[in-house]
Amino acid sequence: MSSSEIIAWFKDIGLSDRPTVGGKGGSLGELTRASIPVPAGFVVRTAAFERFICELESDEPIRSQVEALSGQELEKITALSEHLRARIEGAPLPDDMNSEIVAAHTELCGLDRNPPLAVRSSATTEDRADASFAGLQDTYLWTIGVEETLKCVRSCWASLYSAPSIAYRRKHGFPESGVAMAVVVQGMVYAQKAGVMFTRSPLTGDRSVVTIEGAWGLGSAVVSGQVTPDRFVIAKITGEISVREISHKHVQHVPAPGGGIRAVETPEHLREAACLTDVEISALRDLARKVERHYGQPQDIEWAIDQGGQIHLLQSRPETVWSSKNRKPVAKPADDPLQHVMKIFGGRR
Repeated sequence: MSSSEIIAWFKDIGLSDRPTVGGKGGSLGELTRASIPVPAGFVVRTAAFERFICELESDEPIRSQVEALSGQELEKITALSEHLRARIEGAPLPDDMNSEIVAAHTELCGLDRNPPLAVRSSATTEDRADASFAGLQDTYLWTIGVEETLKCVRSCWASLYSAPSIAYRRKHGFPESGVAMAVVVQGMVYAQKAGVMFTRSPLTGDRSVVTIEGAWGLGSAVVSGQVTPDRFVIAKITGEISVREISHKHVQHVPAPGGGIRAVETPEHLREAACLTDVEISALRDLARKVERHYGQPQDIEWAIDQGGQIHLLQSRPETVWSSKNRKPVAKPADDPLQHVMKIFGGRR
């Protein structure tokens, strides 16, 4: 199936398409085209969102109501958010749009009509250089069936008008006309273990290492902070593992019967066991290096290892903590450099 004005397949898009497929969609397309192992999927383009919102605004304005608020009017923001989300989630999709999404869903699922899918928000404002909107919109995991997928698409659109998202945009003065939502629909990885990794140390900024964090089950437990992950630090060049911090992983996320995910107790024999072998750590390092080389800058990557031991990457975005940090000198230059030494040692020569 080919891409269209409404649907974009990962194989057809890249980072340059972010205005029409959002940050997450553009990244997943870029990874796919770079032959990085990514679960197959498609994006419901921003054009669908724009058309849907435009039809709703013919009855009652949406964007102008948001822009009328300041970032400090939290009660009004909350009330407006509830109203807008209900409107968006309750409105039917136009027939032709509904048909295109259903057709893409059928194509993605193949012979298995109801495999679990992830439906993920992909806002055009994600991973901006001047602000990070990551985590402000919704993701739905282990979605089963086309009707549930269609519902989740509208819920992702609606999450652009969550109270935190509205407040963030109003606080930073971003115009509503520049904000749109695409939605990623992709195969779900039944993860045996999952987590995140950074192609520079998130603690020190060291670019010579890859830091890997992981736990048992689906990665949502790590991303949400519900479990303290194991942590490994491995040298990019030599492959030496310099840090092994094994945590008590008391809980893991697993598929829930009928769809969605649930938290369960980790089997006792796994709670104190390292979730990754040295071979897996090395393989993740190799993928992290490949992704960083492709993008040409440090990356923050989500990964999962399925029940058969295959590694999948679920997302890669620019690392922001150290990349955006303005390094200031420890001390101001002085006419007499000895003054710095004297301050350190309490004035003793």
